[in-house]
Amino acid sequence: MASSGTIILSTFPSEKSVVDVADKVVRDRLCACVNFTQIRSIYSWRGKIEDQKEFVALFKTTATSAKRLKAEIARLHPYEVPEIVELKMQDVSRPYLSWLAESTDGVPKKRHNAAKR
Repeated sequence: MASSGTIILSTFPSEKSVVDVADKVVRDRLCACVNFTQIRSIYSWRGKIEDQKEFVALFKTTATSAKRLKAEIARLHPYEVPEIVELKMQDVSRPYLSWLAESTDGVPKKRHNAAKR
């Protein structure tokens, strides 16, 4: 089992851009899951205050895969200066951490359903 879990946070300009990146990194087993939602961001860019709709994405992975995942997000990201922030998980349940490892670093042992029935 992986020693620790990590969440990589990034913002995207459109739903299509985040879905394209999320689909690629999950298929490539760099992360187990990506959650995203639309947000409103107010920020300074090139001397102007911007007020834009964006999508924030949470890429869930292991510490082992985090470096490769961040590099791939940076490579695929449409922004000139993408936000790529690593958040270390603490107090993660063993079953969840095991699933992260199986979905990224390890060999899948069995299929996990996202929701219990």
